[in-house]
Amino acid sequence: MINKINQLFTEIATLKATSTEDLEALRIKYLSKKGHITQLFTEFRELAAEEKREIGKKLNELKDLTQAKINKLKESFVNETLPENNFDLTRTGYPLPIGTRHPISLVKNEICEIFGRLGFSIAEGPEVEDDWHVYSALNFAEDHPARDMQDTFFIRQPDILLRSHTSSVQTRVMEKTQPPVRIICPGRVYRNEAISYRAHCFFHQVEALYVDKNVSFADLKQTLLFFAREMFGAKTKIRLRPSYFPFTEPSAEMDISCNLCGGKGCPFCKHTGWVEILGCGMVDPAVLDNCGIDSKVYTGYALGMGIERITNLKYQVKDLRMFSENDFRFLQQFAIIC
Repeated sequence: MINKINQLFTEIATLKATSTEDLEALRIKYLSKKGHITQLFTEFRELAAEEKREIGKKLNELKDLTQAKINKLKESFVNETLPENNFDLTRTGYPLPIGTRHPISLVKNEICEIFGRLGFSIAEGPEVEDDWHVYSALNFAEDHPARDMQDTFFIRQPDILLRSHTSSVQTRVMEKTQPPVRIICPGRVYRNEAISYRAHCFFHQVEALYVDKNVSFADLKQTLLFFAREMFGAKTKIRLRPSYFPFTEPSAEMDISCNLCGGKGCPFCKHTGWVEILGCGMVDPAVLDNCGIDSKVYTGYALGMGIERITNLKYQVKDLRMFSENDFRFLQQFAIIC
């Protein structure tokens, strides 16, 4: 190995490059994962203990020399390409305005980041769906109003439609994955509703699903409390009210203490001190069985929220239509937030 190292010392001392491409080739040849020096470090592990001290010192000197040589060659190329006045002639001749992310994207990413800290992974699915994944697998009755043309955009009746909620992603994941399942499903959904300041024919949802052995309502409640305080502040309180959803039993709607008045009562919360933000519940055993999961062994919880609703609460945007009008004056307000 000493001979190999000495030979490389000689090679490195005479390295030359005529272009940045040549320089990159040299870096790969000597310092990449499959480079000559890296291979020597691999062989070094097999040496006897009494040999390692001397050879290890030589190897480190060789690696430092190689890196220094490549850096020096790189500096020579940089100096050659820069004009004497150091002015970049490729820059745009006029200032460009700073871009910004859409407020819906900002809030969606924040929600996903919060649940990501709890171990949830992101799952996505098609927006053009079939009846089974959107309704039937989720325990919707044949005559459920949501199946009516008044609520659902059908592409081809009775089975091809635009998804009306991202719960369809949950059914697709459960069909292909055995527990534990811990996913969050963000995406756009569609409903046949009149467009107004408080409703739109398309909007965005984030739904979460956790299925495993011994999952309880207490787990759901703690998850909801963690999310509410991370999103709206450490002093946020929550309350759960009994509700009904075909795919969860028991079901609940969650309110948070109004983040504008601190729960004291104001016009935004209709002087109640509480604002509804999401629906949740324990996954109905029939849904688990429909998706091929044994409901006698596994339990789970699910929750879902409208991203526009959370954005309204976080940034006090009063008109839902502003999210889809691409008004630059409106979007520019979120540049600092990015």
